[in-house]
Amino acid sequence: MQPVSHQVMGYDRAITMFSPDGRLLQVEYAKKTVKQGSTAIGIVCKDGVVLVTDKRIIDPLVVSESVEKIFKIDDHMGATAAGILSDARVLIDRAQLLAQQHRVTYDSPIEVLNVVKHISDIKQICTQSGGLRPFGVSLLVIGVDDKGPSLFETDPTGIYFQYHAAVIGEGETEIEELLQKEYSPELNMEDGIKLGLSGLKRILGDTFNLSRIDCAFISSQEKVFTRLPRAKVEKLAKEAKKK
Repeated sequence: MQPVSHQVMGYDRAITMFSPDGRLLQVEYAKKTVKQGSTAIGIVCKDGVVLVTDKRIIDPLVVSESVEKIFKIDDHMGATAAGILSDARVLIDRAQLLAQQHRVTYDSPIEVLNVVKHISDIKQICTQSGGLRPFGVSLLVIGVDDKGPSLFETDPTGIYFQYHAAVIGEGETEIEELLQKEYSPELNMEDGIKLGLSGLKRILGDTFNLSRIDCAFISSQEKVFTRLPRAKVEKLAKEAKKK
């Protein structure tokens, strides 16, 4: 007699129903959605923290500048996502509101970890409440506060971890191997962006195009979220190609 799959048994029909081996299948489906999303890379450097992302613009009629893959949360914080970007915008809106409320109340910037915990709490609620579905998105959150530059990843379960370097989305395994091999705490932000671009070139191959690449950084000294100008991205991409 053939064993009956979990899906046939109906364990994936409700977010609150555990399968016999202790899995929430809807959450696992959400994590698979993230792996199919466009790639995003975050790297902590000695002088700040950077994000390098692929906007995955395939249609030549789309205005590339209109596609937002990197989001500003506050002057000292930013984030990017892989998965369902409309889900990401909801979470980013909540994070921006929290950061603004903190500035108004305490007249100081919020700690990066507090925002990450807030986002993770919202995600976690959607893994245990009937009638909801999990957020089908992972976020990389970067920032510079009193503790220095930092990078966090949150996944659809509501779990978060702090990283020196992290990647989410398509090609995660290949780029993670590159980061483990090439990453060093002594990298400056330019070298970090080059490393991220090298990773995207590795998985995109002939489809790599600067019109689909977005980069941002926050320096430890200025603590200001800044999008990298297109001309600078092109310059660093050429240097990364030589490497």
